[in-house]
Amino acid sequence: MTEGVKRSRARATRRKIIAAATELFVAQGYAATKLEDVATKAQVAVQTVYFHFNNKRTLLKEAVDVAAVGDDEPVPLLARPFIQEVRDEPDPRAALAIWIAVSKEIFIRVAPIMRVVRDAAGADEAMAEQWAVNQSQRATAHRELVELLAAKQALRDGMTADRATDVVFSLLSHELFLLLTEERGWPVDEWETWITATIADALLGRVD
Repeated sequence: MTEGVKRSRARATRRKIIAAATELFVAQGYAATKLEDVATKAQVAVQTVYFHFNNKRTLLKEAVDVAAVGDDEPVPLLARPFIQEVRDEPDPRAALAIWIAVSKEIFIRVAPIMRVVRDAAGADEAMAEQWAVNQSQRATAHRELVELLAAKQALRDGMTADRATDVVFSLLSHELFLLLTEERGWPVDEWETWITATIADALLGRVD
């Protein structure tokens, strides 16, 4: 077996494990999910799970990372092609709409598992650290959006980049997404329309 085939098989195995773990974490929560359960669902030996991920915390982190970008390619979210689309779009409201359309797809994947991290954070120090890291990453991403809008001279008068980042961080959140789409039953597309208009009204100056 060539090295290329070995790497391909190992990657496929990792994907199976991450998919199984994601399903179990969302259905059962972090504490109740055992690596033995993940191995059974992924149809691999539990030693294989340990070989690839070492422990449950690492497995959850990988599951969050894959959900955030939609694949296991080693390309950070802020290096993805949509960032250039937002940068190149001259209309600030259209640029914001591009960002939120991508955010919708991310939230559909990642919001349920981020709820697992949040719920576990109160009782598990490792999960509290994971939650803090994810929140910091989210703030960094939202700051990037604000800076892209500011570069288009689109922020309303008196709106600082810090305040704009706080607004986006609060409104474009997993918690609000789940509150409206799950607890209040909004269709995801209605959430997208509403959150785009709400953030635009909060951040952007009037169009003459």
